[in-house]
Amino acid sequence: MDKNELKINRQENEFNDQVEGRNAVLELLESDRDINKIFISDGEKHGSINKIIALAKEKKVIINEVSKTKLNQMSQTENNQGVIAIVPPFNYCEIDDILDLAKNRNEKPFVLILDGIEDPHNLGSIIRTAETAGVHGIIIPKRRAANVNSTVAKVSAGAVEYMKIARVNNINDAINTLKENDIWICGTDMNTDKYYYDEDFTGGIGIVIGSEGYGMSRLVKENCDFLVKIPMKGKITSLNASVSAGIVMYEVVKQRK
Repeated sequence: MDKNELKINRQENEFNDQVEGRNAVLELLESDRDINKIFISDGEKHGSINKIIALAKEKKVIINEVSKTKLNQMSQTENNQGVIAIVPPFNYCEIDDILDLAKNRNEKPFVLILDGIEDPHNLGSIIRTAETAGVHGIIIPKRRAANVNSTVAKVSAGAVEYMKIARVNNINDAINTLKENDIWICGTDMNTDKYYYDEDFTGGIGIVIGSEGYGMSRLVKENCDFLVKIPMKGKITSLNASVSAGIVMYEVVKQRK
């Protein structure tokens, strides 16, 4: 691939996205999501790359072999592990799709609402934990927040392919829609007296996780039905957003066993 070809590929990909890394691409191939093509570093093939090639051929996905240098020039992450898949833009869902999934599973809705998570690594980690915890869907805002991109897909270890994610104009409007469907909204905030493990999460629940630096916005906090906090015993008084989300999510799992 020469410079002109690389430029053309980048122009074509402006309306697409890419998934990088072996585990993420394997998860992508095993899901039902469309794949435009896969770029693989030329040279020796070993390990999971062979499985990727075999699955791609089975699903009739175009495979392009390029040099390691060219692949790194295409890469949006620091570690593509010799493989990049080009895919259509992430297919966000509607809130109703999340509620329908819970209904079809005959489960009380379990929704995560992210109020301004800006770090794609945090978003990817949250999606990965949410998928393992049985969350029915995640709601994120369209503005001033990370969206689903190649970094998120890689950090999530492919969990984005199995998680319903709604991208909304207004988080408070989304919260009101959940409330209209008998879902209680729980905000995570250090300025409250209630601990997360003292609340009842057995009914329909929406957990709000605020941004990394500022927490929940004032209006979102006021729109929550109740607030909970995680006890802090050390000198550091805050947790990474993805860690906080994981702790509260698994309290829901514990209570719903």
